[in-house]
Amino acid sequence: MPPRTQIPEILAKFQIEPADITRVRAAGEVLRAELPAHIASFYEWMERHREYTQYFADHPTLLARVKEMQMSHWHTFFDAELDERWFAARRHVGSVHAHIALPHDIYFAGMSMSGKSLVDRLRRGAPDIADADETANSLIKLVFLDTFVVIEEISRIQKEKIAASSKTLLEMSTPVTPIWEGILLLPLIGIIDSERTHDVMTKTLDRIAETRAKVFVLDISGVAAMDTAVANQLIKITKATQLMGCETIISGVSPAIARTLVELGVNIGEVRTTSTLRDSFELALRAVGVERGLLGTNGPTKS
Repeated sequence: MPPRTQIPEILAKFQIEPADITRVRAAGEVLRAELPAHIASFYEWMERHREYTQYFADHPTLLARVKEMQMSHWHTFFDAELDERWFAARRHVGSVHAHIALPHDIYFAGMSMSGKSLVDRLRRGAPDIADADETANSLIKLVFLDTFVVIEEISRIQKEKIAASSKTLLEMSTPVTPIWEGILLLPLIGIIDSERTHDVMTKTLDRIAETRAKVFVLDISGVAAMDTAVANQLIKITKATQLMGCETIISGVSPAIARTLVELGVNIGEVRTTSTLRDSFELALRAVGVERGLLGTNGPTKS
């Protein structure tokens, strides 16, 4: 809901002036009596679309309740009190539609149909109205504003859902896992960007603190491409782990990524890298005191 100070700005964008509000209220004196017929014609129109079957055909009680809510909606429309409560009521409509995943096209089409229906009924109910064209224009302006507020709320909720899903996927795609006493492994797969590398650093440092790991193996064999910013972020991760007493080994450096890093002039400094995960495991095991025999036929032995 916009604060009171923003409402005049929104109304100005839609070119809604005090004269428009006066005309809408005057139109309401004619159209309030027409609202039952208007709503009935709306659902006659709605029955021709698959959304009616999806949402209402088998739910007569729901349909009756929605019609009552629609009646209330149009009464407040003609009250034209464009304050915080008016905007909150429209955002509530958007929230309900977002919850049921109502498609945008049917909502836009329904509001378009409603605007035309109300204008037609006004012209029939008050054929001698002096400023018929201006009043019709004022009605449509308010219908557009009403539609905008509802769709904006739907879009906001959808963005929140997408952001929450992205966050969940990001958390699932960063599994820093203990694979041996003192050794952590993180296989990175897919596209790596600055946001994901920041998440990698946060979770890696937290896991090092929890497990007191001495070696962190970062496997990038599943990463198709890398730019300078991401490469530098990975190097920062290795330096941060060193400050916590944990050595980082970057494994799975492909020829393509190696060439990219050289061409980009990325300074890897003292970062340990290997071309295969097996080589990284050997280095990691040695670092925690396990002899090479672990990977042979004689089994693991401590040095």
